[in-house]
Amino acid sequence: MIKRYLFFILLLGFTISYAQQVIPLYDGKVPNSKVIAGLTDTTAVFPSGNKKIHFILRVASPDLTVFLPEKSKATGIAVIICPGGGYTGLAIDHEGYDIAKKLNEKGIAGFVLKYRLPNAQYVENKQIVPLQDAQRAIQLIRENAEKWGINPDKIGIQGNSAGGHLASTLGTHYQKALIDNPRNTSLRPDFMVLNYPVISMVDSLTHMGSRYNLIGEGLSPVALKAIMSDWKTSEQKLIKLSVDGEKIKEYSNELQVTSDTPPTFITHAVDDNVVKVQNSLLFIAALQKNKVAVESFFYAKGGHGFAIDNPTTDVEWIDNCMTWILKINKD
Repeated sequence: MIKRYLFFILLLGFTISYAQQVIPLYDGKVPNSKVIAGLTDTTAVFPSGNKKIHFILRVASPDLTVFLPEKSKATGIAVIICPGGGYTGLAIDHEGYDIAKKLNEKGIAGFVLKYRLPNAQYVENKQIVPLQDAQRAIQLIRENAEKWGINPDKIGIQGNSAGGHLASTLGTHYQKALIDNPRNTSLRPDFMVLNYPVISMVDSLTHMGSRYNLIGEGLSPVALKAIMSDWKTSEQKLIKLSVDGEKIKEYSNELQVTSDTPPTFITHAVDDNVVKVQNSLLFIAALQKNKVAVESFFYAKGGHGFAIDNPTTDVEWIDNCMTWILKINKD
């Protein structure tokens, strides 16, 4: 009986040590969220080859899931992780939690950001809502860095696909605070990691679904959902819809790079037929023009959405990326 009791205590301790903390982004009212009684997150599971992808389709309450490394390994470096999903949803497992767990292996803390989607049914001023959440995430982590054993000057952001657009938007639009910031906490990430990112909003380069979800206007949320329900035809339909030219320019992040843009690591597969590899190439060119440090890792094959597991090769970009993160954050 005593042995069983001790085993239960040990098992409980093991479970608690690997439990992840989930913290809400905001105290009280969430800015630009409509007040809708009973609104909750909605999720779905989609098949993808031999795997199933857990997809969050609606975010009612934005939050951060905290993945801290073992104290003996901790480097004081942290990365905010933005899952992709075309600004329609969040591929929260393989583009979120899996990346955080991998970073932990090298002593890097991971904070998976469950950011709100730019859906006019649930939010006001939809184009700024994801960026508000990203700004709040870096503010929250920086202001509580000591609690998590993090160096406030070693906080980066990582993003995949449309999450890469959000990450690069934070890295190029941090000067203007879209949230309350009474302490004037820096909203600039110290580095960026972009995985097959949407960068540009221009017709010839962008992912139309991501663009229209973020800055498109005119379609009702119901009509937009109907178009987006068939991803094979949605791009051709969305390109025919007009989008404000100034917004296209503002959210084409290759046009927003300055000499103060954070150093960047970029990964893309050349055969990506969802988000064109030219998105990454243009961003690299803009960084180089402004003398910002950039390192890239390109696959010949791999398509889109592979996260940290490109099935075409045994070489994984994230190993090189973690080496790069440790190198640029070396004291």
